Amino acid sequence: QVQLVESGGVLLQAGGSVRLDCATAGLPFTIYAMGWFRQAPCKEREFVAAISGRVYTYYADYVKGRFTISRDSAKNTVYLQMNSLRPDDTAIYYCAASRSTPTTTPSSYDYWGRGTQVTVSS
Repeated sequence: QVQLVESGGVLLQAGGSVRLDCATAGLPFTIYAMGWFRQAPCKEREFVAAISGRVYTYYADYVKGRFTISRDSAKNTVYLQMNSLRPDDTAIYYCAASRSTPTTTPSSYDYWGRGTQVTVSS
C-alpha cells in the first residue's frame, strides 16, 4: 500500500523558515516524480514545486528563489525548504507522487498525502 505522509507544518511569523518532509512507503521512490502543492481556504489547489527522479527541479514563479525542493532516495523522502515566508503562503501543503514526468497539474499525480498546515502571520 502506497503511503505519503507530510510533516513539519507550523504557525510562524512572516519572514520565517520551515522545512516540510514527505515520507513515502510502498512505491519505487527513485522512479517517481514528486511534487508539492498547496491549497488555501476557498482557493484551488496550486502547484508549488516538483522534482524528477533524476533531481531536475521545477518551481512556481511565486516561490522561486524562496523555496527549495529536494529528495533523499536513501530515506524515500522529499523535502520542501521554505524561506522568507509570507502570509499568502498560508495553506495546507500536500505531497504527491507521479509515475510520469513532473508536471504542474494535480490530476497528473497518482498518489497524495493528507497534507500539513502552514500558517504565516503578519
